[in-house]
Amino acid sequence: MGKAAVIYWSGTGNTQAMAEAVYEGLKAGGDQAAELFSVDKFDPGKIEEYSKLALGCPSMGAEVLEESEFEPFFEAIEQKLKGKKIALFGSYGWGDGEWMRDWYERTAKTGAMLYAEGLIINETPDSDGLEACRNLGRGLAAY
Repeated sequence: MGKAAVIYWSGTGNTQAMAEAVYEGLKAGGDQAAELFSVDKFDPGKIEEYSKLALGCPSMGAEVLEESEFEPFFEAIEQKLKGKKIALFGSYGWGDGEWMRDWYERTAKTGAMLYAEGLIINETPDSDGLEACRNLGRGLAAY
């Protein structure tokens, strides 16, 4: 089992709550060395140390990744994702999840091994949403 990280950006706390639940799921799934980072606390130069990543970003504007912190971070690691096991997640307040479909496709083109479809939750995750996040983490741990 390789080293795993949950890396996220959150403006309102919704995606942070999702990230914390994904992290709980990774640990419950047996990945006791998993780490949790907000994107501003993670050095993109260390991405090669991780074989599993759960990346979280909400939908912003016209259904795009957050542009000032998360997009530059993702651009910095994008070419280093080949062969890594990746799960994507995020919250949204409008639209139909286009940002996640675009992000999933973009990540797939890197040669990453995507676990499941991107998990999206409208607004604040409720108990069922948080359990879905924990399940995503457990699944990534076993992937």
